[in-house]
Amino acid sequence: MTKPPPDVDALTVSELKRLLFASIEEIAALRDEVTSLRGEISRLKGLKAKPEIKAAAQKPSGMERATEKAGRKANRKRRRGPKTPTVPVEERVIAVTDLPAGSRFKGYETFTIQDLVIQPRVVCYRRERWLTPDGHTVVAPLPTGIDDHFGPELKRFIIAQYHQGQTTIPRLSELLRMFGMAISERQVVRILTGSNETFVAEAQDILRAGLIHGKWISVDDTGARHKGKNGVCTQIGNDDFTFFATTFSKSRANFLGLLRAGYGDYVLNDEAFEAMRRRGLTDAVIATLAGSPAQRFADTTAWEAHLDTLGIGKPGPRAIATEGALWGAIRAHGFLDNAVVLSDDAGQFNVGTHALCWVHAERLVHKIIVFSREAIKAKEMVRQLIWWFYADLKSYAAAPTAPRKAMMKARFDRIFQRQTSFEVIDSLLARLHANKDELLRVLDHPSIPLHTNGSENDIRCQVTRRKISGTTRSDDGRDGRDALLGIAKTCRKIGVSFWDYLGSRLGAAVASVIPPLSDLVAARCCA
Repeated sequence: MTKPPPDVDALTVSELKRLLFASIEEIAALRDEVTSLRGEISRLKGLKAKPEIKAAAQKPSGMERATEKAGRKANRKRRRGPKTPTVPVEERVIAVTDLPAGSRFKGYETFTIQDLVIQPRVVCYRRERWLTPDGHTVVAPLPTGIDDHFGPELKRFIIAQYHQGQTTIPRLSELLRMFGMAISERQVVRILTGSNETFVAEAQDILRAGLIHGKWISVDDTGARHKGKNGVCTQIGNDDFTFFATTFSKSRANFLGLLRAGYGDYVLNDEAFEAMRRRGLTDAVIATLAGSPAQRFADTTAWEAHLDTLGIGKPGPRAIATEGALWGAIRAHGFLDNAVVLSDDAGQFNVGTHALCWVHAERLVHKIIVFSREAIKAKEMVRQLIWWFYADLKSYAAAPTAPRKAMMKARFDRIFQRQTSFEVIDSLLARLHANKDELLRVLDHPSIPLHTNGSENDIRCQVTRRKISGTTRSDDGRDGRDALLGIAKTCRKIGVSFWDYLGSRLGAAVASVIPPLSDLVAARCCA
């Protein structure tokens, strides 16, 4: 039965406002549904879809760029200087012919060009074979780096083009055949997945180094498809490293599992029990877990069996206990010691010492839809106050002091506890004020950034790969893509050539051997 409409004459002013805002939200939702249905009808009829034009209110607010210092803006426009080659320069002398008599030599005029030589190279190794007196056959070993019918330089080219160049396997195979190589798409796939163990292991070592030595990490995720199913790719990193992992879950337990950096254990310790208390697990359940003689479990099967033995079967307490044991394992391995986890306010990332992105917080105010002139003016005033406060937070992070810290906290309260006479604005301000500790985490940790722009920049390569290839079909392909895209990003951050890195790992000719990237990441995090 349809609910009768309320008696408008009997409502108070505040009740009328709530009814009005609820009606506006319902109308907006119905408008979106109608637009979606029209698009579906057009698709079924084979009609051309209406072009999507984003409204001005959906544009980025520009708070981060607008609050940059003027000096940094001026330094963006740099004059182009001469390019210096990073490879040895070959010198060739060009002589002048038909000189008139009496000419004098005045030195040289230099003119440098850069060129690239691409040509196939096929080597047939004639390996000596000997028969020993005892009947055994001895064959001369292949050179270092040769373990199949494709050399390290070709493998390096294929991996670099696929992961850093973001090309496709069919186009890469066609390009190689144009060069004169006899290679199929299946062989290209084998090369891309053949060295996965080495790269996946190094990617895990990079994550461990970042979690042990980093003062903060920022995290984000994006959609990913694997084996024809929708999944999620999670990014973990900071200014010195990047790590990717694709799974089928966006839960907090999944994220905590990734933070174990390859370990599969569960640990019950003081950090685990404290995490359980913060999540509201009852003292009785915590006492049951703490009183058990078993406090460390090798894998998920052992942990689940332990919970069954203790009679912890309800989904809620069981999930919280599992998350606590995962956090205990993270801390037992020395990860995230006094480090901050910075996120965009997605619930699964709220672990440990958590901080929120200011750009995402301000975006909520930016996207409020208001209609009256007074409401628009109030909204813009709030945004301006947030922008000023954000700029001063950046200034504080550069030179933190105790008096200024207290002043910034009081100023935060004044901004987010103000009353504008517009319920939709005031309720949002109250919601942001509830996140005060996480938004002001920079006051206690000045080294952390105020936004997750770095994570969003990192994860774009995964989005590009998804648009190009759509989905991965094997676990080896997924793991290799995640590991090598993360390693390529890490190489860029620490100033290492990804091309030289691949050559060093695959046994190709390189000027110098690249040390383990985890050592370089640890050194930079500790600097």
